[in-house]
Amino acid sequence: MSSTSAADGIGEALVALPRSGTGRNSMTGAADSLNLRVPPEPVLPLTVAQYHEMVRAGILGDEDPIELLEGWLVRKMPKHPPHTLSTGCALDALAAIVGSDWHVRKEDPISTQDSEPEPDVSVVRGQRRDYTDRHPGPEDVGLVVEVAEASLARDREWKQRIYAAASVPCYWIVNLIDRQVEVYTEPTGPCDRSEYAASQIFRDHDQIPVVLDGREVGRIAARELMP
Repeated sequence: MSSTSAADGIGEALVALPRSGTGRNSMTGAADSLNLRVPPEPVLPLTVAQYHEMVRAGILGDEDPIELLEGWLVRKMPKHPPHTLSTGCALDALAAIVGSDWHVRKEDPISTQDSEPEPDVSVVRGQRRDYTDRHPGPEDVGLVVEVAEASLARDREWKQRIYAAASVPCYWIVNLIDRQVEVYTEPTGPCDRSEYAASQIFRDHDQIPVVLDGREVGRIAARELMP
Protein backbone atom coordinates (compact mmCIF):
# COMPACT_ATOMS: atom_id res chain seq x y z
CA MET A 1 0.00 0.00 0.00
CA SER A 2 1.35 3.46 -0.88
CA SER A 3 1.67 6.22 1.69
CA THR A 4 -1.17 8.12 0.03
CA SER A 5 -3.60 5.21 0.02
CA ALA A 6 -2.73 4.33 3.60
CA ALA A 7 -3.32 7.90 4.68
CA ASP A 8 -6.66 7.98 2.85
CA GLY A 9 -7.72 4.74 4.54
CA ILE A 10 -6.97 5.90 8.05
CA GLY A 11 -7.16 9.66 7.90
CA GLU A 12 -10.44 9.79 9.78
CA ALA A 13 -9.06 7.53 12.52
CA LEU A 14 -6.36 9.85 13.81
CA VAL A 15 -8.63 10.93 16.64
CA ALA A 16 -9.24 7.63 18.39
CA LEU A 17 -11.77 6.23 20.79
CA PRO A 18 -11.02 3.53 23.38
CA ARG A 19 -12.25 0.09 22.39
CA SER A 20 -12.08 -1.74 25.71
CA GLY A 21 -15.83 -1.79 26.34
CA THR A 22 -15.56 0.87 29.04
CA GLY A 23 -17.15 3.43 26.73
CA ARG A 24 -17.08 7.19 26.83
CA ASN A 25 -16.38 7.32 30.58
CA SER A 26 -13.09 5.58 29.86
CA MET A 27 -12.32 8.00 27.06
CA THR A 28 -13.13 11.02 29.22
CA GLY A 29 -11.03 9.79 32.13
CA ALA A 30 -8.06 9.05 29.89
CA ALA A 31 -8.41 12.42 28.18
CA ASP A 32 -8.60 14.25 31.50
CA SER A 33 -5.39 12.61 32.69
CA LEU A 34 -3.64 13.64 29.47
CA ASN A 35 -5.23 17.12 29.23
CA LEU A 36 -6.94 16.28 25.92
CA ARG A 37 -10.10 17.73 24.40
CA VAL A 38 -12.74 15.03 23.87
CA PRO A 39 -15.01 15.51 20.82
CA PRO A 40 -18.70 15.82 21.77
CA GLU A 41 -19.65 13.26 19.12
CA PRO A 42 -18.45 9.66 18.65
CA VAL A 43 -15.24 9.42 16.64
CA LEU A 44 -13.73 6.59 14.63
CA PRO A 45 -11.31 4.41 16.62
CA LEU A 46 -7.89 3.54 15.29
CA THR A 47 -7.44 -0.23 15.05
CA VAL A 48 -4.19 -2.09 15.57
CA ALA A 49 -4.21 -3.02 11.85
CA GLN A 50 -4.58 0.65 10.84
CA TYR A 51 -1.79 1.58 13.24
CA HIS A 52 0.45 -1.00 11.55
CA GLU A 53 -0.45 0.48 8.14
CA MET A 54 0.63 3.90 9.37
CA VAL A 55 4.02 2.46 10.35
CA ARG A 56 4.44 0.56 7.06
CA ALA A 57 3.47 3.65 5.06
CA GLY A 58 6.00 5.82 6.90
CA ILE A 59 3.33 8.02 8.49
CA LEU A 60 4.79 7.02 11.85
CA GLY A 61 8.44 6.12 12.26
CA ASP A 62 10.80 4.84 14.92
CA GLU A 63 11.57 8.42 15.87
CA ASP A 64 7.94 9.10 16.83
CA PRO A 65 7.46 8.51 20.59
CA ILE A 66 3.95 7.09 20.16
CA GLU A 67 1.98 4.14 21.54
CA LEU A 68 -1.49 2.93 20.58
CA LEU A 69 -3.57 2.70 23.76
CA GLU A 70 -7.23 1.65 23.45
CA GLY A 71 -7.48 3.28 20.03
CA TRP A 72 -5.65 6.47 20.95
CA LEU A 73 -2.30 7.58 19.61
CA VAL A 74 -0.56 8.52 22.86
CA ARG A 75 2.76 10.29 23.24
CA LYS A 76 5.20 8.47 25.50
CA MET A 77 6.50 10.18 28.61
CA PRO A 78 10.08 11.53 28.50
CA LYS A 79 12.68 9.34 30.21
CA HIS A 80 15.10 10.81 32.74
CA PRO A 81 18.36 9.11 33.83
CA PRO A 82 16.80 7.35 36.88
CA HIS A 83 14.15 5.85 34.61
CA THR A 84 16.75 4.64 32.13
CA LEU A 85 18.88 3.15 34.90
CA SER A 86 15.95 1.35 36.52
CA THR A 87 14.83 -0.07 33.16
CA GLY A 88 18.32 -1.46 32.56
CA CYS A 89 18.45 -2.95 36.05
CA ALA A 90 15.12 -4.72 35.52
CA LEU A 91 16.26 -6.02 32.13
CA ASP A 92 19.53 -7.40 33.53
CA ALA A 93 17.95 -8.93 36.63
CA LEU A 94 15.21 -10.70 34.70
CA ALA A 95 17.52 -11.88 31.90
CA ALA A 96 19.68 -13.61 34.52
CA ILE A 97 16.86 -15.83 35.81
CA VAL A 98 14.15 -16.44 33.19
CA GLY A 99 15.88 -19.41 31.57
CA SER A 100 16.05 -20.66 28.00
CA ASP A 101 12.28 -20.88 27.40
CA TRP A 102 11.87 -17.10 27.65
CA HIS A 103 13.68 -13.96 26.62
CA VAL A 104 13.61 -10.37 27.86
CA ARG A 105 12.75 -7.36 25.71
CA LYS A 106 13.17 -3.63 26.22
CA GLU A 107 10.58 -1.07 25.02
CA ASP A 108 9.24 -3.39 22.32
CA PRO A 109 5.59 -3.62 21.21
CA ILE A 110 2.98 -6.11 22.38
CA SER A 111 -0.09 -6.40 20.16
CA THR A 112 -3.42 -6.72 21.96
CA GLN A 113 -6.94 -6.52 20.54
CA ASP A 114 -7.10 -2.72 20.67
CA SER A 115 -3.67 -1.52 21.79
CA GLU A 116 0.02 -1.81 21.10
CA PRO A 117 1.82 -0.73 24.27
CA GLU A 118 5.59 -0.75 24.44
CA PRO A 119 6.39 -1.70 28.06
CA ASP A 120 9.78 -0.74 29.43
CA VAL A 121 10.59 -4.43 29.94
CA SER A 122 8.72 -7.60 28.97
CA VAL A 123 9.40 -11.31 29.40
CA VAL A 124 8.32 -13.15 26.26
CA ARG A 125 8.02 -16.83 25.50
CA GLY A 126 10.53 -18.51 23.17
CA GLN A 127 13.38 -16.93 21.25
CA ARG A 128 13.66 -13.56 19.51
CA ARG A 129 13.63 -15.20 16.06
CA ASP A 130 10.21 -16.67 16.82
CA TYR A 131 8.82 -13.19 16.15
CA THR A 132 10.29 -12.29 12.77
CA ASP A 133 6.92 -11.43 11.20
CA ARG A 134 4.75 -10.32 14.13
CA HIS A 135 4.91 -8.72 17.55
CA PRO A 136 4.23 -10.90 20.58
CA GLY A 137 0.62 -11.12 21.68
CA PRO A 138 -0.66 -11.41 25.26
CA GLU A 139 -0.53 -15.20 25.06
CA ASP A 140 3.23 -14.95 24.48
CA VAL A 141 3.93 -12.67 27.45
CA GLY A 142 4.68 -13.84 30.98
CA LEU A 143 5.45 -10.48 32.60
CA VAL A 144 5.45 -6.79 31.72
CA VAL A 145 7.29 -4.07 33.64
CA GLU A 146 6.67 -0.33 33.50
CA VAL A 147 9.10 2.03 35.21
CA ALA A 148 7.03 4.91 36.54
CA GLU A 149 7.96 8.43 37.42
CA ALA A 150 5.98 11.04 35.48
CA SER A 151 3.90 8.17 34.05
CA LEU A 152 2.75 6.75 37.42
CA ALA A 153 -0.95 7.64 37.06
CA ARG A 154 -1.04 6.36 33.49
CA ASP A 155 0.70 3.12 34.45
CA ARG A 156 -1.55 2.46 37.46
CA GLU A 157 -4.78 3.17 35.65
CA TRP A 158 -4.70 3.07 31.86
CA LYS A 159 -1.84 0.62 31.33
CA GLN A 160 -3.10 -1.65 34.11
CA ARG A 161 -6.51 -1.82 32.44
CA ILE A 162 -4.98 -2.63 29.07
CA TYR A 163 -2.75 -5.42 30.40
CA ALA A 164 -5.54 -6.87 32.57
CA ALA A 165 -8.01 -6.84 29.67
CA ALA A 166 -5.42 -8.71 27.57
CA SER A 167 -4.93 -11.24 30.40
CA VAL A 168 -1.20 -10.58 30.76
CA PRO A 169 -0.61 -12.71 33.88
CA CYS A 170 1.73 -10.43 35.80
CA TYR A 171 2.36 -6.68 35.71
CA TRP A 172 5.04 -4.84 37.68
CA ILE A 173 5.25 -1.10 38.22
CA VAL A 174 8.67 0.04 39.39
CA ASN A 175 7.48 3.13 41.21
CA LEU A 176 10.44 5.51 41.43
CA ILE A 177 8.46 8.16 43.31
CA ASP A 178 7.63 5.96 46.31
CA ARG A 179 10.63 3.66 45.79
CA GLN A 180 8.56 0.51 45.67
CA VAL A 181 7.65 -2.23 43.21
CA GLU A 182 3.94 -2.83 42.75
CA VAL A 183 3.12 -6.35 41.56
CA TYR A 184 -0.28 -7.01 40.00
CA THR A 185 -1.59 -10.53 39.33
CA GLU A 186 -4.87 -12.36 38.59
CA PRO A 187 -6.10 -10.32 35.61
CA THR A 188 -9.84 -10.26 35.03
CA GLY A 189 -9.51 -10.38 31.24
CA PRO A 190 -11.87 -8.34 29.05
CA CYS A 191 -14.88 -7.04 30.99
CA ASP A 192 -16.60 -3.76 31.89
CA ARG A 193 -13.88 -2.97 34.45
CA SER A 194 -10.71 -4.82 33.57
CA GLU A 195 -8.18 -4.88 36.39
CA TYR A 196 -5.89 -7.13 38.41
CA ALA A 197 -7.62 -8.77 41.36
CA ALA A 198 -4.47 -9.09 43.48
CA SER A 199 -1.59 -6.73 44.20
CA GLN A 200 1.44 -6.58 46.49
CA ILE A 201 4.01 -3.93 47.30
CA PHE A 202 7.71 -4.73 47.68
CA ARG A 203 10.34 -2.38 49.12
CA ASP A 204 14.08 -2.41 49.86
CA HIS A 205 15.18 -5.96 50.69
CA ASP A 206 11.80 -7.57 49.93
CA GLN A 207 12.22 -10.42 47.46
CA ILE A 208 9.89 -10.26 44.44
CA PRO A 209 8.97 -13.69 43.06
CA VAL A 210 9.30 -14.01 39.29
CA VAL A 211 6.51 -16.36 38.18
CA LEU A 212 6.25 -17.63 34.60
CA ASP A 213 3.58 -20.09 33.51
CA GLY A 214 2.60 -20.49 37.15
CA ARG A 215 6.10 -21.51 38.26
CA GLU A 216 8.50 -19.41 40.31
CA VAL A 217 11.80 -19.18 38.42
CA GLY A 218 13.63 -16.87 40.81
CA ARG A 219 13.47 -13.81 43.03
CA ILE A 220 14.72 -10.24 42.72
CA ALA A 221 15.22 -7.81 45.60
CA ALA A 222 13.15 -4.66 45.11
CA ARG A 223 16.18 -2.46 45.78
CA GLU A 224 17.95 -4.01 42.75
CA LEU A 225 15.41 -2.27 40.52
CA MET A 226 15.85 1.19 42.06
CA PRO A 227 18.31 3.85 40.88
